[in-house]
Amino acid sequence: MREGLIPAVLGTVVSAGSAAFLGSKYKLAATGVLGFGLAHIVLGAIDLVEHR
Repeated sequence: MREGLIPAVLGTVVSAGSAAFLGSKYKLAATGVLGFGLAHIVLGAIDLVEHR
């Protein structure tokens, strides 16, 4: 399995899950979790590109 694939997939799942809560009363928490998910996607993509 390629290095960086798990963080990228995990970030995608977390971002999608938190995007579902953006319209709820937990908007601030959902925004924070969305940021962490996007950070995982970016860092996973960097690893994927770096370790081709």
